Amino acid sequence: MICFCAARSHWQLLWQTPGSFLTARSAEMAFRALLYRRPTEPKTIAVHCGSMMFAVRLRRHRRARRYTLRIHPMDREAILTMPPRGTIAEAKDFANRHGAWIAARLGRLPKAAPFAHGTVVPLRGVPHKIVHRAGERGVVWTETRDSGEKILCVAGGEDHIDRRVHDYLKREARKDLAKASHEYAERLGVKVKRISIRDQSSRWGSCTSAGALSFSWRLILAPPYVLDYLAAHEVSHLVEMNHSPKFWRTVGRVCSHTERAKKWLDTQGNDLHRYGIWE
Repeated sequence: MICFCAARSHWQLLWQTPGSFLTARSAEMAFRALLYRRPTEPKTIAVHCGSMMFAVRLRRHRRARRYTLRIHPMDREAILTMPPRGTIAEAKDFANRHGAWIAARLGRLPKAAPFAHGTVVPLRGVPHKIVHRAGERGVVWTETRDSGEKILCVAGGEDHIDRRVHDYLKREARKDLAKASHEYAERLGVKVKRISIRDQSSRWGSCTSAGALSFSWRLILAPPYVLDYLAAHEVSHLVEMNHSPKFWRTVGRVCSHTERAKKWLDTQGNDLHRYGIWE
């Protein structure tokens, strides 16, 4: 429990625990923070562009210095980042002035491909059609039909297809990325401490100085040389924690298909975000 009491010209913040209190100046700052606390803000604002209307999600960031807009490819929505002292009125004005940009970017998003019976999903760059096998045992496995068509078989109830395909792809991604990462770590004389598989929208991978690597599971959808390059890229950060010329020389020394993979990600990487989501 926290209470305020007046002591001469200052406010002192007293805690329930005896003998525990802040200085008068700190207490006054805390009191002012309560007085000037920003009222509850809306999470989204409506933006109009012609006959269309879009919901734009608001995000206030303490390091932001200006208003910025970006499109989240998986949530398929526009996000407006506001500076600490920005106002809702300014945010609305900024978003409405960029309504045409929002409409164009959202309109260019590739069509969503949910994990459902009949959806064609790339696995290691090869198209696989999801086929529901309700009466069979197992979880998820691959088959090749006599015609040469690759299929991804999913057993169990139809309601579980989405989750089971997600889980399967994440397991396959972890297996391939762990193998490639440890191979590159051995070649570079470094050690990988931990590998995490996540659904990252802003980057394909990341690395910490402690040896923890994180990758997007969606890399299992790409051709193998793309996944392999990302493993080489992140492991190379254990040698150079930057993107200096020396870092890129390190990547190029161990991965001969760096430029080819980067070009693929630039031109087709965004398409990977449409899989496993619903309109």
